[in-house]
Amino acid sequence: MTVSARPITSELPFLETKLYLPKWSADLVSRSRLIDRIHPQRKLTLVSAPAGFGKTTLLAEWVAAVPTRPVAWVSLDQSDNDPGVFWTYLITALHKIQPSLGERSLSLLQSPQPPSIESVLMTLLNELTAVEAEFVLILDDYHAIATQAIHDGIGFLLSHLPPQMHLMIASRADPPLSLARLRSHGELTELRVSDLRFTPEEAAAFLNQVMGLEVSAADVAALEKRTEGWIAGLQLAALSLQGREDIPDFVAAFSGDDRYIVDYLMEEVLQRQSDRVRHFLLQTAILERLNGSLCDAVTDQNDGQDMLETLERGNLFIIPLDNKRQWYRYHHLFADVLLAHARIEWPDRLPSLHGRASEWYERRELISEAIRHALAAQDFERAADLIEPVWPTLRNRQQEATVLSWMKVLPDSLIRARPILSVAYALVLLNAGQLEGIETYLQDAERALAQLADSPAAVQAQRIAVNEAQYRFLPASIANTRAFRAQALGDFASTITYAQQAMTLLPPDEGYEWGTTAAFLGLAYWSSGNVKTAHRSFAEGLMVFQKLGGIQIAVCGTLVLANMGMAQGWLRATAKTCEQALQLAAQQRVPILQGTADLHLALSEIHYEQGDLEAASQLLQRGEALRERVPGADGADYLWWLVKAQLKAAQGDLNTALDQLHESARLYRRSPVPNVRPVEALQVRWWLRQGRLAEALDWVRQCGLSVDDSPSYLREYEHLTLARVAIAQYKRDNTDELIHPTISLLTRLLAAAEAQERPGSIIKILVILALAHEAQGDVSAAISSLERALLLAQPEGYVRIFAECGTPMGQLLQEAMTRGITPTYTQRLLTASATWGQQPKAPSVSFDKAQNELRAGSASPPHPLSPSSPHLLIEPLSQRELEVLRLLNTELSGPEIARELVVALSTVRTHTKRIYSKLNVTNRRAAVKRAIELELI
Repeated sequence: MTVSARPITSELPFLETKLYLPKWSADLVSRSRLIDRIHPQRKLTLVSAPAGFGKTTLLAEWVAAVPTRPVAWVSLDQSDNDPGVFWTYLITALHKIQPSLGERSLSLLQSPQPPSIESVLMTLLNELTAVEAEFVLILDDYHAIATQAIHDGIGFLLSHLPPQMHLMIASRADPPLSLARLRSHGELTELRVSDLRFTPEEAAAFLNQVMGLEVSAADVAALEKRTEGWIAGLQLAALSLQGREDIPDFVAAFSGDDRYIVDYLMEEVLQRQSDRVRHFLLQTAILERLNGSLCDAVTDQNDGQDMLETLERGNLFIIPLDNKRQWYRYHHLFADVLLAHARIEWPDRLPSLHGRASEWYERRELISEAIRHALAAQDFERAADLIEPVWPTLRNRQQEATVLSWMKVLPDSLIRARPILSVAYALVLLNAGQLEGIETYLQDAERALAQLADSPAAVQAQRIAVNEAQYRFLPASIANTRAFRAQALGDFASTITYAQQAMTLLPPDEGYEWGTTAAFLGLAYWSSGNVKTAHRSFAEGLMVFQKLGGIQIAVCGTLVLANMGMAQGWLRATAKTCEQALQLAAQQRVPILQGTADLHLALSEIHYEQGDLEAASQLLQRGEALRERVPGADGADYLWWLVKAQLKAAQGDLNTALDQLHESARLYRRSPVPNVRPVEALQVRWWLRQGRLAEALDWVRQCGLSVDDSPSYLREYEHLTLARVAIAQYKRDNTDELIHPTISLLTRLLAAAEAQERPGSIIKILVILALAHEAQGDVSAAISSLERALLLAQPEGYVRIFAECGTPMGQLLQEAMTRGITPTYTQRLLTASATWGQQPKAPSVSFDKAQNELRAGSASPPHPLSPSSPHLLIEPLSQRELEVLRLLNTELSGPEIARELVVALSTVRTHTKRIYSKLNVTNRRAAVKRAIELELI
C-alpha cells in the first residue's frame, strides 16, 4: 500500500483524435493480396516494418473491407508510456465497440485509490468476455511504447484474450511480446517488410493513378528497384517528379539506402514548395497534431486551416485525424525531417514557437500538451505553474511516471523552491524505488512553507490562491511521505509516528487520504506486534473506503484484515468479516469483484485451522476457480500455494506439500504487509515431521537465531520453529543445557505476547511450551500450559495447532481428558489427532470406479445388478454439475445457488436440467435422493 495524494474529481482533457479510425480511400492502391492474409480468428496480427511502408494505410483498408466488424483504434505516441495514460486511452477506445464497454475497468483505473493494473485488466477481460460480437482492437505506432509494464499488460491480455476479440499491432519494430509462443500455437499473423513492399504493379498504380503522373514501365521498374518498394520513397519521388519533363534523368540521379533517399528526395520536395508553404511546414514541425487554430497561434498567421487543406490536396505527407478534417498530423517520417530542418535553420525561433503552442493548449485546458511545449521552450517557471495544479489528479491516476519525466527536465533549484513540487518529486522518486535523497526534498518543502508563512499576507494569498487545497494538505503529505519511506526502510516505530502525525494534520474532508493513512498505520502496528490496534486501524480505513464508494478497495483489503484477525486468534469473527465482504461484493454490478477469490482463500484457512479439511478444500477450489476469472490482491499469489501446501500436509502428502511450499517461496515478494509466517520456517517444521533433524539443524545455523534472543514479533514464528527443533534435538541427545534455554525463550515470548494482548500468539506459544515440558518429563507443567491453551483455543474452535503435534500432544490430551479439562473439546482434538497428517484410506465407494470404467469405455459393471440396485450413470456428471448437485442438497434457492457459484441463474438452470436428465429424474427432491443412492453426495 502506498501513500496517495488527495482525491481530485476534475479530469485531465482527453485527445479524441488518438482514437480516430483513419479512413481509406478507394483512390489509393488496394493491397488486396495482404488483406486476404489477415486472419481475425487468430489472437494477434502484427504489421512490423520501418517508417513509410504503409502499415497504417493497410490496416485502414482492412477495416474498410469488413464494415460490419466493430473496430477500436488507438494511435500511440511517446506520451502514452505512462501505464495510466496508455490504459485510459485503450479502454476508452473500446467504447466504440459498445458504449458501456470498459466502464467498470475505467472507473477503477481513475478511482482515487486505483488497484493494480493487472486487477484493472482482469476486470476489463470480464467486460470483454461479455461482448457477443467479434471485434478488433488496433494499436497503431506501438513502437512508441518503451515501458515494460505496458508490454507485460498487453501480454497478459493476449494470454487471456476472449475468442471473439482480435488484436492488431502496427509497429516499426517487433514488440517484446511472446511472439514465438503465439507463432507456435498458430495464433499469430505476421506482415513484414518483404510483404509490405510495393510490387511493380502496385508501384505503377501508385505513381500513375494516385499521384497522377505518366511514368513509363521502365522508369516505374527502376524506381521500384531503387526504392525496393518502399512506399514513402516512391511518394517522395512522385512529389519531386510532378511538373518535370526529364523523368528518366531524374530516376537515374539517385540510389542508395533509405536515409540517402529521404535526404535527397526531401530536399527536392521542400525546395519545390513556395516560401509560404515551406515556412508553414517548418514552423508547425514542432506539433504532434495540427488544426487550423493551433497552427494560427504558432505561425502568428490566420490561414492555418487553408494551409492544412492545401497540404492534404497535394498529398504532402499529411494525415487527417477526424472525419471533419479539423485535426491532422504529419507522417512521422516527414515530421522527423521537417523538425531536423527547423532545428538547423531556426534554432533561435523554436522556443517561441513552443511557447505559443503551450499557451494555445493551456487556453483549451489540454494541460499535458501545454506542459510538454513549455518544457521544450525551456520556460520552466511556466511549466512548474502548469504541473502543480494537475499533480494530485495524475497521482490519483497512478501516472507518476509522466510527472517524473516532466520533473527530470525542470532545474533542481526550481523544484526545491516550490513546496508542492518538492513533495511531489519526493513521492514520485519514492514510487520509483529511490529512497536516498527523499528527506532533503521534504525539508526543502518545510523551509519553503515556513518562509511563506513569514511573508506578507498579500504574498501568501497570491502564492496559495491557485493551489489552496494542496497547500492546506502539504504538512500531512510530508508526514505521510516520511511514513512511507520509514516503512520501506523497516523502521516501524518511525512509520507509526509519522502516520499518526499525518492523521492529526489531515483536513477533516480528506476522507480517502484518511482511509489510506489509517490502513497504512494498521500495517505498521502489525509489524510492531500490536495486532489488536493494527486490526482496528486497518478496519477503520477499509470502512472509510466503503462509505466513500471504494467497494473494490474494501473487498480487496479484507484479505489483509483477515490475516490480521487470524494472527490475533480471532477465527470466528474473521470468518464473519469475510462472509460480510462476500455479501458486499455480490451486491455490486459486476460478475466477480476483485478480491472475492481471496476471501474464499481466507475462509479456507480458517476452516483448516478449525480442522474441517473438507470444507477448507472446497473453499480453496471455489476460490481458485474464481481467481482464474478475476485475480486476487497484489502480492497474494504466494499465499495460495502456502494454503494448498498446508492442506496437502494435513492430508499426509508431505512431499507434494513441500513442492508447493517451494513454489510459494518463489512467488513471495516483500511488501508493506508483514510476513509473520515465513515459508522457510514452515518447511523446517515439516522436516521435523519427516525425521529430517539434520536439515532442520542446518537451518538453525543459517537463520541467525538463538534461544538467547530477545522477543521480536516479526521473528516469533521462526523462534517457535527454533524451539521445536531444540525439543527434537533434546529428545535425541537428552542434554539439559539445551532444553532449559528453550523453555526460557518460550517464557519470554509468552510474556511479550501477553503484554501486547495477542491471544493467537499466546495459544501457539503455550502449545510448544507444553511440548517442551513434556519432553523434559515435567507432566504437571506441561498440563498447566496445555490447559491455558485449551481454554483460550476452545471458543475459536482451534484444531490444527494441537492435531499436528503428533504423539506427545496426543498423550497430553489424554491426560487432560483424565483430569476433566474441557472434555468435549479435548475429545474432538484427540479424534482429529488420530488422523491428522495421515494419507486417507482408499475409498470403498464403487461409484467412482464405475465412473472411471465408463469413461474408459467399459460400460458393463463387474457384477450383475439386481432390480433394486441403483443404476450406474450412462453419462458421468461434470465437475460443475457435481458442484450444483451438492448445493441442491441444501436449503439454498436457485438464485442463492447462482450467487454461491458466481454464475447466472440461467446457467444453474441449465446444469440442473442436465443433472435431471443424467439421473433420470424430474425434480430436485428426486435428484437428491438418486444422488444419495449413487453416493454422489
